[in-house]
Amino acid sequence: MPQTNLEVKLLEVTQGAMAIIYAACRQCYSEKFAGDIYEDGLSEPEKAEEFIRKVVATGHESPLEHAKFTFAIQGVSRAATHQLVRHRLASYSQQSQRYVKESQFDYIVPPSIEKDPRMKGLFLSTMDIIQENYNKLLQLYKECGQKGEVANQDARFLLPQASETKVVVTMNCRELLHFFKQRCCVRAQWEIRAVANEMLSIARKELPGVFHNAGAQCESLGFCPEGEKFTCGKYPAKEKL
Repeated sequence: MPQTNLEVKLLEVTQGAMAIIYAACRQCYSEKFAGDIYEDGLSEPEKAEEFIRKVVATGHESPLEHAKFTFAIQGVSRAATHQLVRHRLASYSQQSQRYVKESQFDYIVPPSIEKDPRMKGLFLSTMDIIQENYNKLLQLYKECGQKGEVANQDARFLLPQASETKVVVTMNCRELLHFFKQRCCVRAQWEIRAVANEMLSIARKELPGVFHNAGAQCESLGFCPEGEKFTCGKYPAKEKL
Protein backbone atom coordinates (compact mmCIF):
# COMPACT_ATOMS: atom_id res chain seq x y z
CA MET A 1 0.00 0.00 0.00
CA PRO A 2 2.59 2.60 -1.04
CA GLN A 3 2.35 6.22 -2.08
CA THR A 4 2.30 6.56 -5.84
CA ASN A 5 3.03 9.24 -8.42
CA LEU A 6 1.24 10.62 -11.45
CA GLU A 7 1.92 9.20 -14.92
CA VAL A 8 0.25 10.34 -18.13
CA LYS A 9 0.92 8.38 -21.32
CA LEU A 10 -0.31 9.13 -24.83
CA LEU A 11 -2.00 6.04 -26.30
CA GLU A 12 -3.15 7.51 -29.60
CA VAL A 13 -3.56 10.74 -31.50
CA THR A 14 -5.63 10.89 -34.69
CA GLN A 15 -3.45 9.83 -37.62
CA GLY A 16 -2.84 12.75 -39.95
CA ALA A 17 -4.48 15.05 -37.40
CA MET A 18 -2.91 18.24 -38.74
CA ALA A 19 -4.00 17.51 -42.31
CA ILE A 20 -7.52 16.56 -41.14
CA ILE A 21 -7.92 19.80 -39.19
CA TYR A 22 -6.47 21.74 -42.13
CA ALA A 23 -8.95 20.14 -44.54
CA ALA A 24 -11.85 20.86 -42.19
CA CYS A 25 -10.76 24.48 -41.73
CA ARG A 26 -10.20 25.13 -45.42
CA GLN A 27 -13.44 23.42 -46.44
CA CYS A 28 -15.32 26.22 -44.68
CA TYR A 29 -13.74 28.79 -46.99
CA SER A 30 -12.88 26.88 -50.17
CA GLU A 31 -14.66 25.53 -53.22
CA LYS A 32 -12.20 22.62 -53.27
CA PHE A 33 -13.12 19.17 -51.99
CA ALA A 34 -11.82 18.45 -48.47
CA GLY A 35 -10.45 15.15 -49.75
CA ASP A 36 -8.05 17.06 -52.00
CA ILE A 37 -7.30 19.69 -49.36
CA TYR A 38 -6.33 16.87 -46.99
CA GLU A 39 -3.68 15.68 -49.46
CA ASP A 40 -2.37 19.26 -49.67
CA GLY A 41 -2.05 19.29 -45.88
CA LEU A 42 -0.06 16.06 -45.92
CA SER A 43 2.30 17.29 -48.63
CA GLU A 44 2.77 20.78 -47.15
CA PRO A 45 2.63 20.32 -43.35
CA GLU A 46 4.32 23.64 -42.54
CA LYS A 47 1.75 25.53 -44.60
CA ALA A 48 -1.06 23.60 -42.95
CA GLU A 49 0.28 24.28 -39.46
CA GLU A 50 0.64 28.01 -40.08
CA PHE A 51 -2.93 28.20 -41.42
CA ILE A 52 -4.26 26.32 -38.38
CA ARG A 53 -2.42 28.63 -35.98
CA LYS A 54 -4.15 31.63 -37.57
CA VAL A 55 -7.58 29.99 -37.55
CA VAL A 56 -7.29 28.89 -33.91
CA ALA A 57 -6.21 32.43 -32.95
CA THR A 58 -9.48 33.77 -34.41
CA GLY A 59 -11.54 31.45 -32.21
CA HIS A 60 -12.77 29.25 -35.08
CA GLU A 61 -12.43 26.00 -33.15
CA SER A 62 -15.11 23.65 -34.55
CA PRO A 63 -12.69 22.01 -37.05
CA LEU A 64 -10.58 20.90 -34.08
CA GLU A 65 -13.30 18.44 -33.12
CA HIS A 66 -12.23 16.15 -35.96
CA ALA A 67 -8.98 15.18 -34.20
CA LYS A 68 -8.65 13.53 -30.80
CA PHE A 69 -6.16 12.35 -28.21
CA THR A 70 -6.38 9.26 -25.99
CA PHE A 71 -4.40 9.28 -22.74
CA ALA A 72 -3.75 6.61 -20.11
CA ILE A 73 -3.46 8.09 -16.62
CA GLN A 74 -2.37 6.41 -13.40
CA GLY A 75 -1.14 7.57 -10.02
CA VAL A 76 -4.12 9.89 -9.66
CA SER A 77 -6.63 9.98 -6.82
CA ARG A 78 -10.36 9.38 -6.90
CA ALA A 79 -10.71 12.98 -5.72
CA ALA A 80 -9.04 14.17 -8.92
CA THR A 81 -10.99 11.92 -11.28
CA HIS A 82 -14.26 13.15 -9.75
CA GLN A 83 -13.23 16.54 -11.15
CA LEU A 84 -11.94 15.11 -14.43
CA VAL A 85 -15.20 13.41 -15.39
CA ARG A 86 -17.09 16.70 -15.04
CA HIS A 87 -15.68 17.53 -18.46
CA ARG A 88 -18.54 15.87 -20.31
CA LEU A 89 -17.43 16.14 -23.94
CA ALA A 90 -14.99 13.28 -23.44
CA SER A 91 -14.87 9.51 -23.05
CA TYR A 92 -13.66 7.75 -19.90
CA SER A 93 -12.86 4.17 -18.90
CA GLN A 94 -11.90 3.95 -15.24
CA GLN A 95 -10.60 1.16 -13.05
CA SER A 96 -13.50 -0.28 -11.06
CA GLN A 97 -13.33 -0.75 -7.30
CA ARG A 98 -16.19 -3.19 -7.72
CA TYR A 99 -14.27 -5.65 -9.85
CA VAL A 100 -10.71 -4.85 -8.73
CA LYS A 101 -10.05 -5.83 -5.12
CA GLU A 102 -8.18 -3.14 -3.16
CA SER A 103 -6.45 -5.47 -0.68
CA GLN A 104 -3.29 -3.34 -1.06
CA PHE A 105 -4.51 0.00 -2.39
CA ASP A 106 -2.07 2.73 -3.40
CA TYR A 107 -2.82 6.31 -2.45
CA ILE A 108 -1.94 9.93 -3.17
CA VAL A 109 -0.53 12.22 -0.46
CA PRO A 110 -1.28 15.94 -0.94
CA PRO A 111 1.86 18.16 -0.96
CA SER A 112 0.60 20.24 1.97
CA ILE A 113 0.46 17.04 4.05
CA GLU A 114 3.69 15.61 2.64
CA LYS A 115 5.76 18.56 3.89
CA ASP A 116 4.48 18.45 7.50
CA PRO A 117 5.68 15.38 9.48
CA ARG A 118 2.77 15.57 11.92
CA MET A 119 0.16 15.75 9.17
CA LYS A 120 1.85 13.04 7.16
CA GLY A 121 2.05 10.72 10.14
CA LEU A 122 -1.66 11.14 10.82
CA PHE A 123 -2.47 10.67 7.13
CA LEU A 124 -0.41 7.48 6.75
CA SER A 125 -1.75 5.94 9.95
CA THR A 126 -5.30 6.62 8.71
CA MET A 127 -4.52 4.88 5.42
CA ASP A 128 -3.20 1.88 7.39
CA ILE A 129 -6.35 1.72 9.49
CA ILE A 130 -8.61 1.93 6.43
CA GLN A 131 -6.63 -0.79 4.68
CA GLU A 132 -6.76 -3.04 7.73
CA ASN A 133 -10.51 -2.63 8.20
CA TYR A 134 -11.20 -3.01 4.47
CA ASN A 135 -9.39 -6.36 4.48
CA LYS A 136 -11.20 -7.42 7.67
CA LEU A 137 -14.52 -6.58 6.05
CA LEU A 138 -13.67 -8.71 3.00
CA GLN A 139 -12.75 -11.57 5.33
CA LEU A 140 -16.10 -11.27 7.13
CA TYR A 141 -17.89 -11.40 3.77
CA LYS A 142 -15.94 -14.55 2.96
CA GLU A 143 -16.92 -16.14 6.28
CA CYS A 144 -20.56 -15.34 5.47
CA GLY A 145 -20.22 -17.11 2.14
CA GLN A 146 -20.06 -13.95 0.04
CA LYS A 147 -17.04 -12.85 -1.93
CA GLY A 148 -15.95 -11.32 -5.20
CA GLU A 149 -18.16 -8.68 -6.77
CA VAL A 150 -20.72 -8.54 -3.95
CA ALA A 151 -18.08 -8.10 -1.25
CA ASN A 152 -16.00 -5.63 -3.24
CA GLN A 153 -18.89 -3.36 -4.19
CA ASP A 154 -19.87 -2.77 -0.56
CA ALA A 155 -16.46 -2.94 1.12
CA ARG A 156 -15.29 -0.13 -1.20
CA PHE A 157 -17.45 2.29 0.80
CA LEU A 158 -14.59 2.33 3.30
CA LEU A 159 -12.02 3.45 0.75
CA PRO A 160 -10.80 7.09 0.84
CA GLN A 161 -10.76 9.66 -1.95
CA ALA A 162 -6.98 9.42 -1.73
CA SER A 163 -7.16 5.93 -3.27
CA GLU A 164 -5.13 5.70 -6.48
CA THR A 165 -7.04 4.97 -9.65
CA LYS A 166 -6.30 4.46 -13.34
CA VAL A 167 -8.31 5.92 -16.21
CA VAL A 168 -8.29 6.16 -20.00
CA VAL A 169 -9.39 9.55 -21.33
CA THR A 170 -10.26 10.56 -24.89
CA MET A 171 -10.89 14.20 -25.80
CA ASN A 172 -11.06 15.98 -29.12
CA CYS A 173 -8.75 18.95 -29.60
CA ARG A 174 -11.42 21.56 -29.04
CA GLU A 175 -12.40 20.04 -25.71
CA LEU A 176 -8.74 19.77 -24.74
CA LEU A 177 -8.32 23.52 -25.28
CA HIS A 178 -11.29 24.12 -22.99
CA PHE A 179 -9.96 21.62 -20.43
CA PHE A 180 -6.57 23.35 -20.37
CA LYS A 181 -8.19 26.78 -19.96
CA GLN A 182 -9.99 25.59 -16.85
CA ARG A 183 -7.50 23.20 -15.28
CA CYS A 184 -4.08 24.72 -16.03
CA CYS A 185 -5.05 27.84 -14.07
CA VAL A 186 -3.28 28.17 -10.70
CA ARG A 187 -6.73 28.38 -9.08
CA ALA A 188 -7.46 24.82 -10.17
CA GLN A 189 -6.92 22.10 -7.56
CA TRP A 190 -3.25 21.06 -7.53
CA GLU A 191 -3.72 17.45 -8.68
CA ILE A 192 -6.05 18.07 -11.62
CA ARG A 193 -3.73 20.92 -12.61
CA ALA A 194 -0.78 18.50 -12.65
CA VAL A 195 -2.78 16.11 -14.85
CA ALA A 196 -3.72 18.95 -17.21
CA ASN A 197 -0.15 20.21 -17.47
CA GLU A 198 1.12 16.73 -18.34
CA MET A 199 -1.56 16.34 -21.01
CA LEU A 200 -0.79 19.81 -22.38
CA SER A 201 2.91 19.02 -22.64
CA ILE A 202 2.10 15.94 -24.74
CA ALA A 203 -0.53 17.69 -26.87
CA ARG A 204 1.75 20.65 -27.57
CA LYS A 205 4.51 18.30 -28.73
CA GLU A 206 2.17 16.36 -31.02
CA LEU A 207 0.21 19.30 -32.50
CA PRO A 208 2.03 22.59 -31.87
CA GLY A 209 -0.11 24.37 -34.44
CA VAL A 210 -3.14 23.82 -32.23
CA PHE A 211 -1.68 23.91 -28.73
CA HIS A 212 1.30 26.31 -28.94
CA ASN A 213 -0.65 28.99 -27.06
CA ALA A 214 -2.86 26.65 -25.01
CA GLY A 215 -3.07 26.69 -21.24
CA ALA A 216 -4.93 28.71 -18.64
CA GLN A 217 -7.42 31.24 -20.03
CA CYS A 218 -5.08 34.13 -19.33
CA GLU A 219 -2.58 32.74 -21.87
CA SER A 220 -4.94 33.41 -24.77
CA LEU A 221 -6.81 36.40 -23.31
CA GLY A 222 -3.78 38.38 -22.18
CA PHE A 223 -5.52 39.21 -18.88
CA CYS A 224 -6.77 37.34 -15.82
CA PRO A 225 -10.53 36.62 -15.98
CA GLU A 226 -10.59 35.63 -12.30
CA GLY A 227 -10.65 39.25 -11.11
CA GLU A 228 -8.33 41.18 -8.79
CA LYS A 229 -9.23 39.08 -5.75
CA PHE A 230 -8.08 35.79 -7.28
CA THR A 231 -5.44 36.69 -9.87
CA CYS A 232 -2.01 35.08 -9.50
CA GLY A 233 -0.40 38.22 -10.93
CA LYS A 234 1.01 36.67 -14.10
CA TYR A 235 -1.37 38.82 -16.15
CA PRO A 236 -3.26 41.95 -15.11
CA ALA A 237 -6.85 41.56 -13.99
CA LYS A 238 -9.46 42.58 -16.54
CA GLU A 239 -10.43 45.51 -14.35
CA LYS A 240 -6.94 46.96 -14.71
CA LEU A 241 -7.05 47.10 -18.50
